[in-house]
Amino acid sequence: MQKDRVHAKDIDEYINSFPADVREILARLRQTIRQAAPEADETISYQMPTYKLNGNLVHFAAYANHIGFYPTPSAIEEFKEDLSRYEGAKGSIRFPIDEPLPLDLISRIVKFRVAENLAMKKKERRQL
Repeated sequence: MQKDRVHAKDIDEYINSFPADVREILARLRQTIRQAAPEADETISYQMPTYKLNGNLVHFAAYANHIGFYPTPSAIEEFKEDLSRYEGAKGSIRFPIDEPLPLDLISRIVKFRVAENLAMKKKERRQL
């Protein structure tokens, strides 16, 4: 799904380019991220929906068989037990497209990333 798509200018356009069943999944994911990080900015980066708050927070993308979620390696490590049933790599998770998204887990991961980025900003200010 991802590789054959036109480059979206914003997240609405990205989500709306998919079939209805995938749009529904992506809309729920977007809502979960927005509720967990209401101050984050939405943008498209690396041709994926991206959330930024004092730097990159998380990205996501739809593929033929999964939803890719990219919360950084630190979040993968922090939630490795909860994520153990999903395929992934150092900084990515693959949620099967034919299973319900673990929205509670995603919310906790996003909140972890918010706290991580805010702590990093405070540390940077102290070093000035």
